Amino acid sequence: MSEHTVSKVLDLKGLPCPMPVVKISQEINSVGVGEVIEVHTTDPGSLSDFPAWAKTTGNEVLESEQGNGVIKIFVKRLK
Repeated sequence: MSEHTVSKVLDLKGLPCPMPVVKISQEINSVGVGEVIEVHTTDPGSLSDFPAWAKTTGNEVLESEQGNGVIKIFVKRLK
């Protein structure tokens, strides 16, 4: 279970690839540097898409967890 202090939760369940990454790209600047967005998605591609996106944008995926058909991804804004 996650211990991150979450500033925002994005419910992206049901959105197909690449929409979860498009949405996090649009929302990352809505939180401050150092803050965390918790993303809920049902797209299994997000497990590889989010780390690739984070690497190219200079952000960080802190953790991913799966359960009950939902993937939770915790993204920290670094810049």
